[in-house]
Amino acid sequence: MLGFYNYTVILTYMSLVSSLIGVTFAFQNNTFAAIICLMVSGLCDMFDGKVAKTMKRTKQEKNFGIQIDSLSDLVAFGILPALIGYSLGLKEWWGVAIIVIFVLTALIRLAYFNVLEEERQTKTQENRKEYLGLPVTTTALIIPLVYAFKNLLHEKFYILYASILLIVSLLFLLKFKIKKPTIKGMLIMVAVGVIELSLLIWLMH
Repeated sequence: MLGFYNYTVILTYMSLVSSLIGVTFAFQNNTFAAIICLMVSGLCDMFDGKVAKTMKRTKQEKNFGIQIDSLSDLVAFGILPALIGYSLGLKEWWGVAIIVIFVLTALIRLAYFNVLEEERQTKTQENRKEYLGLPVTTTALIIPLVYAFKNLLHEKFYILYASILLIVSLLFLLKFKIKKPTIKGMLIMVAVGVIELSLLIWLMH
């Protein structure tokens, strides 16, 4: 069979499955459930790299991991947020244009990251210490936070959502450095996610 099969890819596959379920919810206009799926994908993606490092892998296995992670990320943090926007009302030509820009910039960023990461791994075995530009995975925290304002803005919420997609699209491609979070930083982000989830449940009911 084609591919590499071991436990290091399980979280990546779980992230993809969650995002695909989220896509079906978005098509059904169940945006709240789609947002939850986005957050689950973010949680899986946050720790898949840590899990991968617990196993000694061949160069091919490492490259395979890089590729499937980016392909999964495109669906989870590019396509899913875009379809959530469509379900919220971004259906006119300008809304569709923003959706296209968002997915395209996510794709460009992920492909560029792969090029840099493969090149970096040929020079050093040290762990990456910083990111260039805004990682696409941050949408798993940004989008739920923005969604918390839905009941406040009502039918005008899609305008805010569209604006956030444009801003995030720009941040995907700008050359600025972000320190890669440590375990402590990751746990803080998990805590933020739990707070966001609690807020969303409180606001939606």
